[in-house]
Amino acid sequence: MLSVATINVSQENSMESVRATMERQTARRTQTNATQMIESLLANVNLAKDLSARCKGRSLQLKDDEIQNIAQDLDNVLQNIYDELCRIPAPAFRSNAYMDVLIKSQSMRGYSEPDISMNVIGNWPRRSLRDNDTPKLVDFLQGMYHESHEYGGQMFNTLPEVAEYIEPLYDAFFCPLTNEIMTDPVTTESGVTCDRRAIEEYIERFSDSSEPIYCPVTKMPMQSKTVMSNASLKSVIEEWTMRNEAMRVRIARTALSLSTADHMVLEAMHELKLLAKLRGKNRELMHKIGVTKFLARLLDNHNPQIQCDALELLCLLAEDEEGKDIIGKTKAIARTVKLLSINTTGERHAAISFLLELSRSQLLLENIGSTPGSILILTTMKINNTDDPIAAEKAGAVLKNLEKCPKNIKYMAESGYLEPLQSYLVEGSEEMQMEMVSFLSELVQEQELTIDINRSTSEILIKMAHSCNPRARKAAFDVLVQLSLHRPNSKMLVDTGAVPVMIEELFIRKVDDEPVNSMASAATILANIVESGIDPDTTVVNKEGHVLTSKYSIYNFMHMLKCFMPDDLNLSIIRVLLALTALAKPLATVVSVIREDHRGHAIVELMSSPMEALSLAATKLLITLSPHIGHTIVERLCKSQGQPRKLVKSISHAGRITEWQAALAMLLARLPYRNTSLNVALVQEGAVLTILSAIKEMQNGASRSSKHAVPYMEGLVGALVRLTATLYSPEVLKVAMDHNLASFLTELLSRPAGSDEVQRLAAVGLENMSYLSIKLSQPPPNELLSKKNSILKLLKDSKAHSNNKKSTHHQVNLCLVHRGVCSPATTFCLLEAGAVEGLLGCLENDNVRVVEAALGALCTLLDERVDVEKSVAALSELDAARRVLGALRQHRQNVLWQKCFCVVEKLLEHGDDRCLREVTGDRMLPTALVSAFHRGDASTKQAAESILRRLHKMPDYSATYVSMEF
Repeated sequence: MLSVATINVSQENSMESVRATMERQTARRTQTNATQMIESLLANVNLAKDLSARCKGRSLQLKDDEIQNIAQDLDNVLQNIYDELCRIPAPAFRSNAYMDVLIKSQSMRGYSEPDISMNVIGNWPRRSLRDNDTPKLVDFLQGMYHESHEYGGQMFNTLPEVAEYIEPLYDAFFCPLTNEIMTDPVTTESGVTCDRRAIEEYIERFSDSSEPIYCPVTKMPMQSKTVMSNASLKSVIEEWTMRNEAMRVRIARTALSLSTADHMVLEAMHELKLLAKLRGKNRELMHKIGVTKFLARLLDNHNPQIQCDALELLCLLAEDEEGKDIIGKTKAIARTVKLLSINTTGERHAAISFLLELSRSQLLLENIGSTPGSILILTTMKINNTDDPIAAEKAGAVLKNLEKCPKNIKYMAESGYLEPLQSYLVEGSEEMQMEMVSFLSELVQEQELTIDINRSTSEILIKMAHSCNPRARKAAFDVLVQLSLHRPNSKMLVDTGAVPVMIEELFIRKVDDEPVNSMASAATILANIVESGIDPDTTVVNKEGHVLTSKYSIYNFMHMLKCFMPDDLNLSIIRVLLALTALAKPLATVVSVIREDHRGHAIVELMSSPMEALSLAATKLLITLSPHIGHTIVERLCKSQGQPRKLVKSISHAGRITEWQAALAMLLARLPYRNTSLNVALVQEGAVLTILSAIKEMQNGASRSSKHAVPYMEGLVGALVRLTATLYSPEVLKVAMDHNLASFLTELLSRPAGSDEVQRLAAVGLENMSYLSIKLSQPPPNELLSKKNSILKLLKDSKAHSNNKKSTHHQVNLCLVHRGVCSPATTFCLLEAGAVEGLLGCLENDNVRVVEAALGALCTLLDERVDVEKSVAALSELDAARRVLGALRQHRQNVLWQKCFCVVEKLLEHGDDRCLREVTGDRMLPTALVSAFHRGDASTKQAAESILRRLHKMPDYSATYVSMEF
């Protein structure tokens, strides 16, 4: 491009030329009626003031901040109108009437007369409108979009036209080559002023030609290609441009305030967006005259397009710190957060873009993060990136900016977005790590968070727990206690070496003067890890290679159990032992340690802890150990002063059944039945009456809704049945007779009374009691020897006796089976108690253990010491053969086979013809006998062989054969 020299023209000569041009153009546009126009504007000002006062008065009654906002906007409009009045050019003030009106206007608003000379007259050269050309701005803006609106012979359809009319554009501003406003005016040799870029391009076209260059306007030859910069005109254009843009801003602001039409509001915001992009001064003016605050209210507008445009304009106004500060003091952030959940993509993208701009300000980070729902919505957008990838990317950027405020990291963690917290916890400074672990500690203590930690986080937490900083240790232990509750974290903690650190805290490490109870926390963490299902056989606890199930570990755990230790520490140790004893190998080790060092007494003593959770855990551990060291436990229970009494008192309930009560009842049911010391102690403490009362309450429906009702009921029945195993004790025998236990257990055989286990226990108890019937049955009195009772009458009388138990008169019945006088209370006779039918009904149960227990009780009626023939007759009357064969058909266990074959054999040996036909006619019996003979154990095989021999399926080796020779 050709280099063109520039020479500045004299400022004074240029200004005179420009002013002369402007005066000529003003003269052509000058109109009359300036005084009328001013009076009209002042009338509108007074009317607007009245409206504003009425709005404010009304707002106090309605208590609506929107009316107050409108009133404030109206005040702003009035101020704008007044400011424009003060900028009317000098020619308009030649009329004395005009001047009087303006002075009157200023006195009404509280201005003094000198203000007119400084503010109004000082602005005369800047304006060139005639008095009758100024429209009533407020009325004009309200009606502008009703097709077209005419004022003073002028037609306006857009807001820029209004601005140009108020702040006129002069012909001297236009470049004759481009017909556009010049940005850098220069003057050529011919005296024509053009835009530098346009004239340089024109001259450039002739640079390679020898032809002379002609002025594009005058067509005169140009001897020189040099142009001179017209600095004065450039200054005037720049000044006009600034005034014009400022006027456009004010007009658009007025349109936003007064218009109720959506299309006019959109037009005003479109104008403001163009101006905001042009220069920073326009944005500063928008902040100053309240555009920014007003836009925040437009975010609640019903029109989605208005909301989008408002967000876009706010985004432009937020580019400077002043704008961000103003926005932060409005409700724009809260309203923008609401728009993030809108289904419309445009509004959502505009909202997230605006938040992204705001998040670049350090002052607004906490404001954004503390807005309800903001971080939760942002994290959701980031996670669901497939739904809206653009929004997800920007949401991630906003969250990245928000991370600079530590409080926001906590808010993110509360919303389930833990990556920033874990990142700063691992990579941050020591101070930042402490702050992050404190946040995490607060979170896990205030609410149950399911947190999946990564390896780096696990390592840093374990490192902090192993440090010597008490504050760091406490926070780390608090966090690890909660994190270890989440099972997936357990493997991570094991892999990163948490177990050896916790074992060291428990067995070795001692930190003097430390306010942190690290042992209890370490035990809790270890218990959570062991309960999560890890393999304790492979979990190493120290450098020597010991594992959790080794004798080293279990020995130390057992020795830590002491009554004077903190309850929470004892609880965690017992939890560890409970988890380990669920496996066979560590269970054997625990039993071995208890037997060697007699450590079981500590567990028994902890049952009396006032802390229910500890008492429950100790009871559960004793239940687990009872099959192996039951007599040791019983011995300790009986030696502990008042312990049996506490057990009896504890199992009685009033109200809802607790897990602890169910566990205590279950412990009594699991301890060795034949331990006379415990049974006698229970009897002496009134346990039988307590248990019977509790069972009756359960049968009546009390506390059945509790989830612990079933184990509680089973424990009560088991505790009652345990007494039947020591009936040889006079004290136990007497209480069994006094409370008629046989009849009580008979009632429990029916299914509504309880679970299958209750039926099984009742059958076991009846079996134990029935063995004593032959011994307790007394010879009949002489006067009753002649009395003959048939078997059917005996059964009917026994049932009638059972139903009439509460009668005060004792009815004497002769039992043909036991060959003496029997009763349910004194001899525990099953026939007298009516238990036979209930036992036969149990044979149809699907639970094989119930069937076995019922058969065991029935077999006591086929003992060699009783009249078996009478027993078989009684059983046959109750269809025993069919039910026994049905149980044999359904189940295939050795013990059950053996008992079924015992009953079948007695039926074949002593039954009548009908009974024999029913047994021998069963087509399944031979198959079951052969199967038992093939696969059964020795006893079962022997019982099957005996029946096969009776059915002539096997040779009878006891028969005598006579040899005959021919």
